[in-house]
Amino acid sequence: MPDTKYGKYFVKEPFIKGQFAPKLAMFSRKFGLESNFGILWNYISAPYEMPGEPHSHPFDEIWCFLGGDQTNIKDFGAEVEVFLGEEGEKHIITVTTILEIPKGLVHMPLIFKRVDRPILFVNIPLTPEYTKTPKYYTPYKRIHPLD
Repeated sequence: MPDTKYGKYFVKEPFIKGQFAPKLAMFSRKFGLESNFGILWNYISAPYEMPGEPHSHPFDEIWCFLGGDQTNIKDFGAEVEVFLGEEGEKHIITVTTILEIPKGLVHMPLIFKRVDRPILFVNIPLTPEYTKTPKYYTPYKRIHPLD
């Protein structure tokens, strides 16, 4: 219970263990907040394939790919492959980019193919709680595995 009237709005140190450090993850419902929001913040310093098969969600997401030097987020030293749609349409990201994933759009794999300098990957799901149910899940075979 917060000690002040507005203390309930602060979420302190919402860090989780992950392959790369630091990693932040927060969904508002888990912390008793009223907003329709989540955030997953990942520091990527080496090639990596995000775990998970192609799927969709009943909520929108915003994916942000940013240079890791916070004094110059335009300095994007990586190549990232993103696959979208049931057909797995491949897109390559080589510059600072914001990607909208509308609800229902199949996405994944997400492959950080080349990482010359650390980058940030920030996923902003517009939902208070992460859900992925069979109704919204569309599996298909991975067509472009990590080389």
